[in-house]
Amino acid sequence: MQEGEAVPAAVAGLPLAHALTRGETVASSAEDTPVPRGSRRRRLWELPSQALCPVIGVCLPMPVLRRKLGKLLGGQALSNDYEMHCGAINECARRGPVSEMLQKELDQRFAIALRQSSQHKTAEALTRWWNAAQQGNDVGGALWGALTHARCDAALQEQILRDIHMLQHQVGAANRADLQRLDELQDEHAVLTRELAQAQSRSTRLLAERARELEASQAECLRLRGELMARDTLAAGLRDELQQLEDSIPGLRHRHEQARHLQSQQDRIHQLERALLTARQQAEREQRRADDLQQALAVAERQLDQQRRSTQESPDAATSTLPSLDERSVLCVGGRPAVVPIYRQLIERTGGRFLHHDGGEEDAVSKLDASLAAADLVICQTGCISHDAYWRVKDHCKRHNKRCLYLESPSASGLRRALGSLGSEDHAEAAAQQSAPQG
Repeated sequence: MQEGEAVPAAVAGLPLAHALTRGETVASSAEDTPVPRGSRRRRLWELPSQALCPVIGVCLPMPVLRRKLGKLLGGQALSNDYEMHCGAINECARRGPVSEMLQKELDQRFAIALRQSSQHKTAEALTRWWNAAQQGNDVGGALWGALTHARCDAALQEQILRDIHMLQHQVGAANRADLQRLDELQDEHAVLTRELAQAQSRSTRLLAERARELEASQAECLRLRGELMARDTLAAGLRDELQQLEDSIPGLRHRHEQARHLQSQQDRIHQLERALLTARQQAEREQRRADDLQQALAVAERQLDQQRRSTQESPDAATSTLPSLDERSVLCVGGRPAVVPIYRQLIERTGGRFLHHDGGEEDAVSKLDASLAAADLVICQTGCISHDAYWRVKDHCKRHNKRCLYLESPSASGLRRALGSLGSEDHAEAAAQQSAPQG
């Protein structure tokens, strides 16, 4: 059936048929002001005429309305959307098959919203619920639940219709923005489609080039395999020929083994000769070092003999200026082994007991603490001891208030000068004690 043609006889008896083909409207017989009905909800045909248009337009999508009316009429509704909308409004103005069918459809579609709205027992509570619900996603359910509620008075009904009216304007503006955005997306889609086609073309070209390169590589691989097989075949033939030649010459393998053994022996001889030359050079260096040490030792012995002779010739003159140590223990830290006996002789001549520690060269540094504890006077050879021994001596003498004489050069004359200064300091202390007032 085309638009404007007559309705079939099967649906000619329904008042909706004329509205679906002509788009006419009839005046509503319902009252505009809702009448209190206890707790019963209003039906679709009980709503005012100005509420039917937003209810049908917002709560029922056009495909659903067309399907329901077509099923009720026993055929397919061929009117346009506007005529279909106007016809449904005319039929819902009174109770009938169409209004009852749409009432049932709306109750089923918005059952959750109906249960939510039924929890509000006053017009004020229903108004607050409507204000919150219209901001959500189910505006159709909120509209149906609020308009059909038993506590929907004239003021709330007017507010709901005004809100729905403005909402429809907003939806229209949003649809226009969406259409504009759709046009932009279509243009962008066209650009992306062209770019995709270009990318696919490049990809196809690259795949073709890669396929050609792969074919060339496979061909090169086949060629190299052929060359390898030919070389392996030639090597196998040469090995067979070599084996035949070895079999034809008896003792050839043994000769080869002897030649290899001889070569290894020659390499070993060369290695030993180089090691022997290195050892001889090292021995010569050690011999020269030993000769130098012997000469230095001879010089030191001659110097020691001279010092001993000079000491033996004038022992009284050497020791007359030295103070008496009065059996005090004197620890000498460091010093060369050649001058240690001279130190011992000088200390013992002045009445002291001689103790010695080499400062960490051979004796353990840990033994130095015990020697320091047993000493009354410490002589430190700063140039002949380790840093650890030096700091141990200095720290011990400072903590225990022990006198310590520091000698830079290890010599008997240096020790005599140090002991002489010790005697002058003792005389100064004695004079200070005698001049002190008696208590």
